[in-house]
Amino acid sequence: MPQCPSCGENIDQNVTACQKCGAPLRERAPEDRTGFSDKINDKAFKKYIKNSELYSAVFSVVLALAAVIGFTVYGARSDKMDNPQAFYYGCVIGGMFLLIALVQIARRRARRDWDGAVVKKTAANKTKKVGAGDDEYRRVRYTEYKVLFKDDRGKKHAMTVEGDDTRFNYFNVGDRVRFHGRLGAYEKFDKSRDTIVFCAACGAMNAIERDSCEVCKCPLLK
Repeated sequence: MPQCPSCGENIDQNVTACQKCGAPLRERAPEDRTGFSDKINDKAFKKYIKNSELYSAVFSVVLALAAVIGFTVYGARSDKMDNPQAFYYGCVIGGMFLLIALVQIARRRARRDWDGAVVKKTAANKTKKVGAGDDEYRRVRYTEYKVLFKDDRGKKHAMTVEGDDTRFNYFNVGDRVRFHGRLGAYEKFDKSRDTIVFCAACGAMNAIERDSCEVCKCPLLK
């Protein structure tokens, strides 16, 4: 049996890309949608990641400034809290906004790519409390959809979606997948029977015929 020149995996002689590492084995026909896309290396994704981190940082700074200014004004006008106590409260809350943004950025940067497969799918009916105004709450029923993956090192990962089963139905048990860590996106190896594809950058759903995302214009991995 032939082997992949990239990773040494045993492969079928009729496939166009290695099912383990995604390396192309021969030139794919334009309509062939098997294999992991090399479009992930497009500079548009690097730009998207950079802009996303920048927006997160700017938004957190705006929230922090709003907290400091808001509490300072409150301290100047209220008889319940004076400055500089109100100012200090604003600084603490503003610092929390900045810290949350930094932690989120650090976590995204720490995520690593991995290859694996879908091993299980579950759908469970649940309830949760939602605000109904005036400190009142009501219970709402929803369906929690979960797709369980196992990477090639044996570690399990879960993708959970509430209410919308579109992503849930997009995957089938046994599907080979690749997780792109910095983007937090799952790419299927075999998209030959799909009519849609999710953008790896913004997550928008697109028709499989499109080459770039209708929302963020990043290349679609297909």
